Amino acid sequence: MKNGSAKTKSTKKAAKEAAKKSKDAGSISMRNALAILVIIFVFSILSLTCVYSCFPEVEESEKQYIKLPRDIEDAKHLGAVLSHFKDKYYLEVLGGVFITYIFLQTFAIPGSIFLSILSGYLFPFYLALILVCFCSATGASLCYLLSYLVGTKLVNKFAKERAQSWAQKVNQHRNNLLNYIIFLRITPFLPNWFINIASPVIGVPLSPFFFGTFLGVAPPSFVAIQAGTTLNQLTSSSDTVSLNSILILAAFAVLSLLPVVFKRQLQNKFS
Repeated sequence: MKNGSAKTKSTKKAAKEAAKKSKDAGSISMRNALAILVIIFVFSILSLTCVYSCFPEVEESEKQYIKLPRDIEDAKHLGAVLSHFKDKYYLEVLGGVFITYIFLQTFAIPGSIFLSILSGYLFPFYLALILVCFCSATGASLCYLLSYLVGTKLVNKFAKERAQSWAQKVNQHRNNLLNYIIFLRITPFLPNWFINIASPVIGVPLSPFFFGTFLGVAPPSFVAIQAGTTLNQLTSSSDTVSLNSILILAAFAVLSLLPVVFKRQLQNKFS
């Protein structure tokens, strides 16, 4: 009996020590994740500061327009300033848009739609399209990685039911995640910030997430960039939306699902 009692006490003690170690490890892991988050944020701010400091000297009357555009008028003023310097400082202007776009996407800050429109105004169409798609995919992937580090508790606290509901749909499309992500990026069913934050929490792999985002943002970016070619005629960001643009997005959304439909038909045919 004494030996049995001693074993029980020893087992309980070992369990307590293991729980304490697990708690300490979790605490250290959270501290490390927060430290990485702070480092990435500081690095991003330093990158933006570097871009601003390397930018050529502007006139006093133009300095007020060098800021993140919050509406179409801000985009017009910023576009006018940047187009003035674009011929002589092309790489600086391109690099500024590149880093700023990724920064907005990484930290889910609104305003990237105006940078998409601005890209259409400043750069050749195909360059602008590749730039916007790559920046969107890269920034969204960085947001994904940040959420992977610290986002689980936030999602479970503020959007648990929504995440669980989406997780069920993701599991249904587990064999066609690339097409599913493309479809979600084209359509407005889920906001992009939610997709970025919730994806790592519910087990969406990074590879289909990145390429699905790159391809999926192309159709709406096409519309925004096309609108940017007539930036000075726009009165608001809603001017980029028309019946033609809605039909284009709907057509691309249907196209993104066709490979899934054909795949299922072939499986049913040969099963």
